[in-house]
Amino acid sequence: MEPERPPEPSQDSASLLKRLAGPSSTKAGLAHDQTAINRIIAEASKGSKFYENEKRKDKELSERINKILKQRDEALQGVNLRPIERNIDHLVSKLESQRDLSQIVVHVDMDAFYCSVELLDDPSLQGKPFAVGGGVISTASYDARKYGVRSGMATFVAKKLYPELILLRSNFERYSEMSDKVMDIFERYDPTMLAAGCDEGYLNITEYCEGHMMDADTCVQEIRDTVFRETSLTVSAGIAPNKMLAKICSDKNKPNGQYHLPFDRTSIKAFMHDLSIRKVPGVGRVNERLLEAIGIKNCGDIFKHRATLQLMDKQFGLVFLLRTYLGVASNVVQPIQREERKSIGAERTFHALSNKIQILRKLEEVAEELEHDMVRRGWTGKTVTLKYKLDTFQVFTRAKSFDRWVSSKKEDLFAIGKELLLPELPLTLRLIGLRVTKLKDLNAPEPAGGIKRFFESTNSSPRKRPRLASDTEDCNDDQDEAGEDYESMPGFYEEEENVEGRDLDAPDDEEQNHISHDVNPTNHERRLRPPVSAPGPSRTIPSNSPFPATTSKPMSARQGDHARHQECPICGKLLDTDNKGLNAHIDFCLSRDVIMEAQTEAQSAVKEPKDLVLSWPKGKR
Repeated sequence: MEPERPPEPSQDSASLLKRLAGPSSTKAGLAHDQTAINRIIAEASKGSKFYENEKRKDKELSERINKILKQRDEALQGVNLRPIERNIDHLVSKLESQRDLSQIVVHVDMDAFYCSVELLDDPSLQGKPFAVGGGVISTASYDARKYGVRSGMATFVAKKLYPELILLRSNFERYSEMSDKVMDIFERYDPTMLAAGCDEGYLNITEYCEGHMMDADTCVQEIRDTVFRETSLTVSAGIAPNKMLAKICSDKNKPNGQYHLPFDRTSIKAFMHDLSIRKVPGVGRVNERLLEAIGIKNCGDIFKHRATLQLMDKQFGLVFLLRTYLGVASNVVQPIQREERKSIGAERTFHALSNKIQILRKLEEVAEELEHDMVRRGWTGKTVTLKYKLDTFQVFTRAKSFDRWVSSKKEDLFAIGKELLLPELPLTLRLIGLRVTKLKDLNAPEPAGGIKRFFESTNSSPRKRPRLASDTEDCNDDQDEAGEDYESMPGFYEEEENVEGRDLDAPDDEEQNHISHDVNPTNHERRLRPPVSAPGPSRTIPSNSPFPATTSKPMSARQGDHARHQECPICGKLLDTDNKGLNAHIDFCLSRDVIMEAQTEAQSAVKEPKDLVLSWPKGKR
């Protein structure tokens, strides 16, 4: 007699099941129907602090959705949508006129990179379900993914899904070695490629194809063959006219395949029309639920609901979504420059600790790692931010700014972190991080002009130079007239896309040492990501944020702080306050609703499409 099937979940419980499944539930190689798998994950994690935290977040998101739906209904009441749709159609025509099909952009993505490297050293693993990680899965082999095992998952949950799962410890030195070899091969085809991590990147092969008289498919096949011949590793690739499309295409024929999207308007629009909104880089799980709430499940739905998006532009980035609908995005491929770096930091996750001495020892280890990176890479800064995660999986940050440049010595970094942490104790922690912002490049040449430059008049801080009309000629194509970056959804703060430390109070919770991860590394500064990281090159975390999204609580008063101009590491505003006031402002900034409002107020709301100044950069020739 078959066991009685559990009742179908309500919408609320269905959303929680999906949330507990994690952000890697769309990875290649997983079963199409993950309903049964998601229920096993939920059952295995039930009762844990992680489960309760995710349940709280799911409830908050549901309340937020109800609020947005109420705002939508009020905005639509008695409104004639046809004139609004005509105005948006005019905007769509402007965006369409900026489409550039002249560049051949390729997104290359290594297949299950950590696992593939492990297979090189132990061929007996071939065909067996195995994964790399400690308390948390970093990468799962394709054989393991068939059973629902994936990155960001607690090992004990993975064992529930497949009890015979083979678990390997991470070997980052080996992964880094192989990453360098692969990236060197990619650079033969595009010396100015954009490395998006240790295992993926963007190439513009237009010049290479023209110079070697070959078509794009042949060139990409050659790249993949070369990688396999020289490293025995496989790579998947997407060929398209811009980065967004190439990223989506690289996932089409994984593993070890390539997909070429035809370079014509009709094919691109057809490709995007039925594409799940979740497949778009920069749209995470929260964005997916919010968009689905107003009827947008596929990219084709964007145009259908364009009037609603216009009326609710503070909640939904109209320009980004219209570009997504059209398949229009940046085709500029170049390495991130050093001057674009926002911060440098290190963090570690570990088994939950409440002992003060043990916690401080972890903080000291993080400070030592940060010292190493600051010295080796040549950076200093004026703001130090402490990040810590409780055993309840809630994340908090504390910051302190200085008039001087912060010393890169471990002892000084540890002392600052300790000053920020001690007033918060006693706590039970499972993660500690330190990050330095407001950076100065110690390798940069001194500015010319001598002492005279101090007497030159200026109307603004050099960090806050207002955009000029001429700036639009060279701006990134994913910007509107306010200069906002639209390579990810504006107005949303995808905290749950950060999946590090998702170990659910695992009984076998082994220490995870997160190597320090850089913000915007250059090709010559490539570093491995943290052991578990969110997919995609583009994240909807504000560029000024030193860490992924956090919550905050009242900060104990600091002694000896003096009022001075200080910059908030979250919103970038200059404040005339002491460190106590700075931390109070950070608490304000880290409020979820305030974050959303601050971001959306910063972007230029598209009230009248006819007033938009749209521009498009010339692609690499």
